[in-house]
Amino acid sequence: MAALLALATPAAWAAHGYVLWGELKYPAGFEHFDYVNADAPKGGEIRLVGNSRASAFDKFNPFTMKGSAPTYLTDLMFDTLLTGSLDELGSGYGLLAEDVQVAADGLSATFTIRPQARFHNGDPVRAEDVKYTFDTLVGPYVIPGYRTILIDVEGVDVLAERSVRFRFVQPNRELPLVVGGLPIFSHKWGEGKPFDEVVTDVPIGSGPYRIDTVKFGKDITFVRDPDYWARDLNVKRGVNNFDRVQIKIYRDNTARLEALKAGEFDLMAFYSAGDWARRVDGRKFRTGELVKGEFPHKLPTGFQSYVLNTRRPFLQDRRVREALGLAIDFQWMNRQMFYNAYRRVRGIFGNTPCESHGRPGPRELALMEPLRQWIPPEAFGPAFEPPRTDRPADPAVGGLRENLRKARDLLEEAGWTVRDGALKNAAGQPLVLEYLDSSEGGVRVVSAWMRNLDKLGITLRYHAVDFALYQQRLQTFDFDVTTIAFPGTPNPGQEYADLFGSEAADTDDSSNLAGVKNPAVDTLIADMVSAKTEPEYRAACRALERVIAWGYYMLPQWYNPVHRLAYNAWRLRKPQTVPPYFQGESWAMETWWASASQR
Repeated sequence: MAALLALATPAAWAAHGYVLWGELKYPAGFEHFDYVNADAPKGGEIRLVGNSRASAFDKFNPFTMKGSAPTYLTDLMFDTLLTGSLDELGSGYGLLAEDVQVAADGLSATFTIRPQARFHNGDPVRAEDVKYTFDTLVGPYVIPGYRTILIDVEGVDVLAERSVRFRFVQPNRELPLVVGGLPIFSHKWGEGKPFDEVVTDVPIGSGPYRIDTVKFGKDITFVRDPDYWARDLNVKRGVNNFDRVQIKIYRDNTARLEALKAGEFDLMAFYSAGDWARRVDGRKFRTGELVKGEFPHKLPTGFQSYVLNTRRPFLQDRRVREALGLAIDFQWMNRQMFYNAYRRVRGIFGNTPCESHGRPGPRELALMEPLRQWIPPEAFGPAFEPPRTDRPADPAVGGLRENLRKARDLLEEAGWTVRDGALKNAAGQPLVLEYLDSSEGGVRVVSAWMRNLDKLGITLRYHAVDFALYQQRLQTFDFDVTTIAFPGTPNPGQEYADLFGSEAADTDDSSNLAGVKNPAVDTLIADMVSAKTEPEYRAACRALERVIAWGYYMLPQWYNPVHRLAYNAWRLRKPQTVPPYFQGESWAMETWWASASQR
């Protein structure tokens, strides 16, 4: 209730946290989060394997556009004004800030910084550092996603040494959480340099870990700060228990798996159903030293998808994009390749209150009707469902065959016909597309789709490049088709303008890879961000999901309802309670602890 009072009353009321809707789970003065072991011992280490792409790092600055920073650096080295819990949605509790107060008109949020908050260099965290962080993150040298999510922040005022106010362009219930979640760094980090030249300068943050040993492009070790200023706070009890967090880098997936089996690191998340079912075995698994664990979660499904770059002339017609989707036989792939481990993605807000079901309700229709000219007519009907091949309309006809017939008809409507033995448009051009990937191994999954497209006369050419070139081509939107695993969120907000907004479509290095430029999408994102009540908010995000899904900008792939973790049971211990909203490796790094044998 305290956060609601902060919203509804004058600034004299201050709260220990903020919640987007409803009430905070944990009251003021709570002892610790329910899912941690508050008495977990400190010591030992956890050895993790870095993502083979992002971990080949060449810088320490995670905010600038060029290069790659080490995995987990932001989480380990930078504290935020507020911190979330893993058993609650849309909430933040004071970390750097001892309280937050939101103005009655919703146009500002004021944070009071804890007097004990310290950077790694010993300096106190001050309001001027918060302002410097904000000004830097919306500046010219930082990845554009920050500017997008902060577009409705008008400015930051230093009210006193420990008091800072964020002013908002318009009321937006999410903004206190957005600004409260910014990683705060010292104004002395890279002092005197343009921020894009702050590359290998060790970050001056206030987080629980510092950088220890480093081998650029190979591995990095973070060491727990024994003098960490927040170690006794309630939000930090039972967390950050390892003295050392070591990130090892293996650029080859096979080498990573063999290193796990050999005991070279302690925990690894698996995203390949084939690896999990057939290759996670060996002597250490038989002795019980290594354990396979599947941990159910309630996280949003995300929307891992084949992204279609609609900037390309061949992909600008929605009928062509729909036809491409009809050639995906997920049911066959799940059965033959994925060991029935996955479920199909439906839209962009799966497994959240924003997910659309059935036909649009009155609130959704009220938002959609004025935008009808930019909305696919199907969006006004039942919620989007990806095509299936296991429930054909005519049992006498194979499901895939029926889908390919629909695809052929759509292509013909769009002006693509078979001439001289090839599918061509009116200009005589064949429909040839390139699938861009950064790993040769991906062709195995895509090949089934390629074969089905070939039956329609469409050529999909697989092209694997090294990760640096892959990243560069995505940043400049130089691709036809690729796969992106977009993370989901139960509380979508302004960041969706970076994913689907018209302005982002023309901004290099934005997240709008599909090139969506649709006035209806822009308006619905604005409606979602400016909603004053939860019903208004849900209506806007559900309407947005319908428009994106029926636009076929992305062709949905699949998700896993469990986290698959292989871990060393002799070296690691974990809490009894598994929180519902956790990410696998981050949960272990944050709340697990070392066994007595290695402390």
